[in-house]
Amino acid sequence: MPAPIRTTFLFDLDGTLVDSVYQHVLAWKQALDADGIPLSVWRIHRKIGMSGGLFTNILLRETGIDITPERVERLHKLHAQAYAAQATQIRPLPGAVELLAYLTDNDIPWAIATSGRMETARHNLVALGVDPERNVVITRDMVRYAKPDPDLFLAAADKLGADIEHSVVVGDSIWDLLAARRARALGVGLLSGGYGQDELERAGGFRVYEDPADLLKHIDEVAARA
Repeated sequence: MPAPIRTTFLFDLDGTLVDSVYQHVLAWKQALDADGIPLSVWRIHRKIGMSGGLFTNILLRETGIDITPERVERLHKLHAQAYAAQATQIRPLPGAVELLAYLTDNDIPWAIATSGRMETARHNLVALGVDPERNVVITRDMVRYAKPDPDLFLAAADKLGADIEHSVVVGDSIWDLLAARRARALGVGLLSGGYGQDELERAGGFRVYEDPADLLKHIDEVAARA
């Protein structure tokens, strides 16, 4: 008899496990303002969750401003500084700590895969109580491309020794779910990052829940029983 399939959970970080999306939006707004780039807050929010490099390239292209490596790197540094100043405001989303504890207690493998660089992700991991020395955490620094490319989730599954096609990707943005589809994983959306249910479903979300607490209540709907 073949061994039962074990589900692996691969989580986005911002807006999925920690309540940090709007801090990122405001940090990017502050960075863009400091560099003299006018852009509405709502346009910034729609890009949160994708690769930082792709994010800045798209924003600069939308504004018609010249894209240079120096400007992109300067914006990243300004964003990191502005985000760090808000680090004390970062909190886990409802049920996030309990969800990770449940998976750990039930020997269900999990990892975090974020488009953020470690310099910003570190604040969120501290708030969540996750130690990257003990838990699998894949950041933008560790892959060639970030979301909506699948590299982050593929790297996380590989680090766990898991089959990506038996993995559940949990994210709050359309970029997470597009990356999940490209990785051939099952996508689950959360509303805690500001995207609507219809958007997440169109991007490939098999199920959509309110936040980590709601996912934990319905964990048997997505996790295969080993």
